[in-house]
Parts: sequence; C-alpha cells; structure tokens
Amino acid sequence: MILKILKLKSIIAGIETNCYIIVDEDTKETIVIDPGGEIEKIIKTLELLDAKVKYIYLTHCHADHIGEVRKLKEMKGGNILIHKEDYDGLKNPEINLTGFMTEKEIIVEADSRVNNEDVIHIGQLEFEVIHTPGHTKGGSCLYCEKAKMLFAGDTIFKGTWGRTDMPTGNFEDVIKSITNKILVLPDDTIIYPGHGSTTRVVEEEPIYYGLSRGID
Repeated sequence: MILKILKLKSIIAGIETNCYIIVDEDTKETIVIDPGGEIEKIIKTLELLDAKVKYIYLTHCHADHIGEVRKLKEMKGGNILIHKEDYDGLKNPEINLTGFMTEKEIIVEADSRVNNEDVIHIGQLEFEVIHTPGHTKGGSCLYCEKAKMLFAGDTIFKGTWGRTDMPTGNFEDVIKSITNKILVLPDDTIIYPGHGSTTRVVEEEPIYYGLSRGID
C-alpha cells in the first residue's frame, strides 16, 4: 500500500481538508478520499504515483470535502461513492453547504451509493464501509483491517468530534457512532481524520466513554 496525505486548501475559505490517496502497489488501482480543493496538487500526486483512479470516495457531502470531485473525475476517471444517506445531499447546495459558504453552488451526482458493511477493493486492498451518522446523516468511514487504518472524515478528530449544528447533524448520533463503531476497533488502529492530525483509537477512548453515559 502507498498512502499519500494531502492537506489542501478547500473551496471554503480558511478551511484546510485532508485528502487521502491510497494506491495498491501491484495494480496501481487507487482510491482518492475527499478531494476538497487544489486539484493541481491531487493530479500531480496521482501522476507521480502512476495511479489508476478506481474510486473517489466521499466520507460525507460537505463542500470542503467535495470541491474538486467533478474535475477529478473528468481528468482521471473513477466512480464517485458516498453513503446512501448523503447521496441526495450531494445534489442539494443547502445541505452540502455550497449554497451559502462558497461563491458557486456545487451539485454532484454520485455513481454509486454505499451502505454499512459494504466492502470496497482496490487491487489486493480491502476497505469496509462503516456508517457513522452524526456530523451528517450519511457520514461514513473506511476501515482497512489489515493495515489497521480508519479514514474517518469528520466523524472524529484528535481530541474531539465533528460539529453537529449543520444540516442533518445530530450530537447524540455522532457520540453513538464513535462509541459503538469506532472505539470498538483495535486500540492501535490509526485514525486519519478529515482535518488535522492523525490519532489512535486508544488515545480517544477516555473522551467518549464518559460522554456516552445517558445516551441510549
């Protein structure tokens, strides 16, 4: 596996988003996660790696994660994937936030809708979809059990969780998602969030077990 982490200036001013490029070394099949901005950097990296884009995976439908999806597909191909509960949000500027946080509204049509426990393959690499509602109702993570990696979007960050005061967000849902679906993974699982630095499951556990008490 080749993993490249690009910290990109998203289309929302002042927000930097993590874009992840994962390449199977044997086949060069590639998945790009959350191409939120700076398409030139993404394309340059893909070309340096001789990457063949198979999938463009969106952890959720917000503007700072989808800003360059259409350009990337036009230039490098690949099927756009998003959880089924955020599929419509991609096409609604009021939900994907481009209607009031960017200069231009963006409407994206995904090629396929994924669901919880779906499995995605690039070459010999296997990723499981984990539905983690809360930041948005269709937020999701990609988990590679073999490599002990979780690509978490805006569900969880180092020391905190994704905000829940935007369309389709829900605080109780995000705490449940983290406690019941992320913290049950092996302690040494590395969490690659949508913004900021990486962390590990074991480092985040003390924050959430207290918060989850009283949430059914």
